[in-house]
Amino acid sequence: MVTQPLTAGSERYGGCMHPPVTGVQHHLENGRVRVAVGTVAAVLRSLDVDGVQLVEDFGDDVLPPFGAGITLFPWPNRVRDGRWSFGGKTQQLDITEPSKGNASHGLLRNTEYAVLDTDSSSIELGATVYPQHGWPFTLRHCVRYRATQDGLEVTHTVANLGAQDAVFAVGAHPYFRLGDEPIGDLVVTSDLTERVLLDDRLLPVGTEPVVTGGEFDLTSGRELRELDLNYAFKVRPSGEKTLVTLSSRSGARLELWGDDDFRYVQLYTPSDFPRPEGHHGGTGLAFAAEPMTAPPDALNSGTDLIGIEPGGVWTASWGVTFTR
Repeated sequence: MVTQPLTAGSERYGGCMHPPVTGVQHHLENGRVRVAVGTVAAVLRSLDVDGVQLVEDFGDDVLPPFGAGITLFPWPNRVRDGRWSFGGKTQQLDITEPSKGNASHGLLRNTEYAVLDTDSSSIELGATVYPQHGWPFTLRHCVRYRATQDGLEVTHTVANLGAQDAVFAVGAHPYFRLGDEPIGDLVVTSDLTERVLLDDRLLPVGTEPVVTGGEFDLTSGRELRELDLNYAFKVRPSGEKTLVTLSSRSGARLELWGDDDFRYVQLYTPSDFPRPEGHHGGTGLAFAAEPMTAPPDALNSGTDLIGIEPGGVWTASWGVTFTR
């Protein structure tokens, strides 16, 4: 018997040969915009405009650090004790955040999405969540990444393939930067209207309005070095697409936008984001701005959960634009 070692990142994908841990890699281009996407968790690995890296990028054979770039479905954020109910029946999800006793970030973060359609500037990926313990629905989730002239558009489509009404929420987990500009010097601006109050398990215990001039008022912009954030916020009145902007002293500006269904954003500023040594300054401060259609623990509260009937289809988009 002759054995050969499996090679991570092999160009041969089939049989027992395997791609990197982030899945098969796809590279999109549109003029000055370049995007890298992996098929596992439909992960966004890189977004580059005019040579400026706009997300925390990482190697294709590296697990996404702190969940960077992954897609969150059929719920973002956390479910208390992994337990919720629907139609009078209690559901028990696996606990995927053992340190806090929660089910976290959906059911597809380790699932490989299939490629449904692709061209030089876009790709559509799809995966199905089937009924399982803790989850009674059959939902098809598709993600289309499209490199635009000035950034990226990400369109989520959900179809109910089952025979009963279903509920869900959608989110994404990008960490943003502006090339090699020091993260702490960047200014974040957002019209936050409501903060979700959290307990020590990062689960909601109420809400409070964001007060003008208060600790979480970002309407006039704040340097990231001043902020210590790990909260979900409700953003903007209906009709305004901008969720968050990130700008530098040199005039570079990133805008995170979302359709009306993306009513929430989780802002997170970890001080120990694990970059490789010498890469964008190494381990240190990072900035996540996670577009979400519902707040944490929405499967229990019902707040802004999206309902979908058998055969129904829902779609909404978020994206990034860059100017300087």
